[in-house]
Amino acid sequence: MGVSGPIRVVVAKPGLDGHDRGAKVIARALRDGGMEVIYTGLHQTPEQIVDTAIQEDADAIGLSVLSGAHMTLFAKVVELLRERDAEDIKVFGGGIIPDADIPRLKELGVAEIFTPGTTTNEAVQWVRDNVGERAEA
Repeated sequence: MGVSGPIRVVVAKPGLDGHDRGAKVIARALRDGGMEVIYTGLHQTPEQIVDTAIQEDADAIGLSVLSGAHMTLFAKVVELLRERDAEDIKVFGGGIIPDADIPRLKELGVAEIFTPGTTTNEAVQWVRDNVGERAEA
């Protein structure tokens, strides 16, 4: 990447889940942490999310999934990034995700999963440490 300036993160709610409070809390925390945040809103398709991330020159995509469709939705976003030669955009996420699914999501290419109880400070610090220029140094 080698980009200068603040870390750019697309925060998205894929699928049909209409509960976006957590996504908005994370988006605000990342913004308060000095990052540029693009919140895509509810009911986004994986294609819309990846298109937005590429158009916005994002460093990362943060997905919030509460619907139980995390295995399908996370996998599709990672797959589309590979197809579009945009694997440098890191994918992380959170929501109601069973512990047993986390290793498989990481095998698929998801960089990190945050489960209930994760503080906003922990999430912001992880993004700072693992995304953008500082992560490459």
